[in-house]
Amino acid sequence: MQKDQGTGRVEQFSDGVFAIAITLLVLQIKLPSQAAVEQRGLAHLLATLWPSYLAIITSFVTILMIWVKHHWMFTLIQKSDHAFLYWNGLLLFFITFLPFPTALLAEYLLHPEAKVAANLYTGTVFAISLSFKGLWWHATKDKRLLAVHANSATKIEAKQITKLDQYVPLFYFVVFGVSFLFGGVSVALCLFLALFFAYREWLTNR
Repeated sequence: MQKDQGTGRVEQFSDGVFAIAITLLVLQIKLPSQAAVEQRGLAHLLATLWPSYLAIITSFVTILMIWVKHHWMFTLIQKSDHAFLYWNGLLLFFITFLPFPTALLAEYLLHPEAKVAANLYTGTVFAISLSFKGLWWHATKDKRLLAVHANSATKIEAKQITKLDQYVPLFYFVVFGVSFLFGGVSVALCLFLALFFAYREWLTNR
């Protein structure tokens, strides 16, 4: 397959998938029934939905962080090839799958089976980190997909992304392991890591 000398269509398609995945997250919040509201009060019922809020906020921040980095990466990539499209497709698969474990967390975070929901959630986020690292590795190996006449600034940015992502999968693998012991803690760690990595990238790009 010949190389596509542009990535515009790939990025547009990816942006659409990110947007749909983020939109689906809010559907995980279930409206309290009128009967329940009459018995317990709307404010109380809304407060009891905090597991849904936690799950949705964690997934939203995670997807947003990936989308920002994905956009940054595509500003440095000039072309795509067959393998690159599949790497990007694998990343998008896990992004579109994330609303499902998010829904499980929202429903079962306070349930005795919470660890199973946390296992699936953290495992999915770990898979996202691996696929993203694979995508960037393929694009930068021998600078195969970067700008042919990349200037020094572009090269510095590419090195920054590589450095920032160096240990990301390892951190999420540790969180995945924690989920087998402490489900709620592992979810909180996912949110912390997403905020931490987003903050690091923000500092890098200031």
